[in-house]
Amino acid sequence: MAVLVGKKAPGFSAPAVINGGEIVEGFSLEQYLGKKFVVFFFYPADFTFVCPTELLAFQERIKEFDERNVVVVACSVDSHFSHWKWLQTDLKDGGIKGVKYPIVADLAKTISENYDVLAGNYEYSDDGDVTFNGTPMAYRGLFLIDKNGIVRHQTVNDMPLGRSVSETLRMVDALQFFEENGEVCPADWHKGEKAMKATQEGVSEYLSRK
Repeated sequence: MAVLVGKKAPGFSAPAVINGGEIVEGFSLEQYLGKKFVVFFFYPADFTFVCPTELLAFQERIKEFDERNVVVVACSVDSHFSHWKWLQTDLKDGGIKGVKYPIVADLAKTISENYDVLAGNYEYSDDGDVTFNGTPMAYRGLFLIDKNGIVRHQTVNDMPLGRSVSETLRMVDALQFFEENGEVCPADWHKGEKAMKATQEGVSEYLSRK
């Protein structure tokens, strides 16, 4: 599994569904460069079981991301037509109607491959035959990307393990606090708490306050 932290987020241009039902071609994260932080997360597939709980949980707290100048973007290996249908389906029928942030279609699986969250790999025989070893879907990868397009935080969960929106917001707060104040954020730090200087004296001072 590749570590992308500290590196430029892989670029892409792909179809996506935005605003809960509008299909656009050539969607790219580059539109946010210099303007917004990005939480870009992958999920295995539309019309599954854990996935709608995650997508709906992010939507329920989208205002908190907006207040932090963060855009949320999701991605799976499904087509944009599948995304559109899922977005039109009521919650009681297994849908995610009401989700408004962009959902990218990675039908070719190249975005998942470039972010190294694809749960398998292609193999080529001596005869030139191609097979896929594994599951042709993405793990639950999440990437926090700063305004310069650099990945500053990533997590990758196996498919049965849903993510925490609260933890994602905590990491956004920590990154923004560091950028604004230059102080580092210790274990379990939350917005509004004391941080510390990245020196031995700073550590000692912080621990003495606990």
